[in-house]
Amino acid sequence: MEAKASGKPAATDGPSGPLTAQDLSAIEDEEVLNKMLDEARDFEERRMIRAALRDLLKKKREKRERERGSRQQDLQQQGLSKGGATSMPLTPARGLMNQQPSQHKPTSQLSPSPPGAFNKTTHSKVNAAVAPAVKCPASAAPTTKNVKQMLLDWCRAKTEPYEGVDIRNFSSSWADGIAFCALVHRFFPDAFEYSILNPNKRRDNFQLAFTTAEKLADCPPLLDVDDLLRMDEPDWKCVYTYIQEFYRCLVEKGLVKTKKRA
Repeated sequence: MEAKASGKPAATDGPSGPLTAQDLSAIEDEEVLNKMLDEARDFEERRMIRAALRDLLKKKREKRERERGSRQQDLQQQGLSKGGATSMPLTPARGLMNQQPSQHKPTSQLSPSPPGAFNKTTHSKVNAAVAPAVKCPASAAPTTKNVKQMLLDWCRAKTEPYEGVDIRNFSSSWADGIAFCALVHRFFPDAFEYSILNPNKRRDNFQLAFTTAEKLADCPPLLDVDDLLRMDEPDWKCVYTYIQEFYRCLVEKGLVKTKKRA
């Protein structure tokens, strides 16, 4: 004889069987998905979790766009009702990332950042002579290519779900500040709203990333924003040094787990 169902669903912490896209789409907390991604070991599960993160960020962005559009329409109607027909129409916020063409990915919608004031060769002289604020010690160069590549792969994996970020190196991929913001947001998702960032506002992006990392991860601001703004592409040794320090701070706070050497 079959046992009668109690009528109450079994209480579980998560899906009882293998993860499905439907299970992941029901999760609306970035931090939960990030934690699941860190703990997942199966390749297919990691792929689905990354896709869910991308969808969640997209939903948040679209929701914010709808809210902005509604507010803009209300303000326009209020202006017209008060006889403000001759006033200039309100334009959508430029911070919406999906209204900009991408600098990195063909499928992304971010716009390229404006060119810097001088080229790489000029910067190397300025950086060595008059810009000591960008702290690039001689030890910034990796001892082996393997260490540098491992850190680059780590940055790429952590920022993969983020629109407008395609990390391929420690120089041009970080030029508009969006990659810095994405990496910081990956570990501190409640610190700021990533979806409203504008790649054309380089100063704002750099300052947001560095101040957040300093406040929440105790990472010293080794890079000078003004120097970065004068470059087309930042010096890779400077970026590499900063990312190394940020990684070290995350390890100290227990946000990144490393394998202990024997």
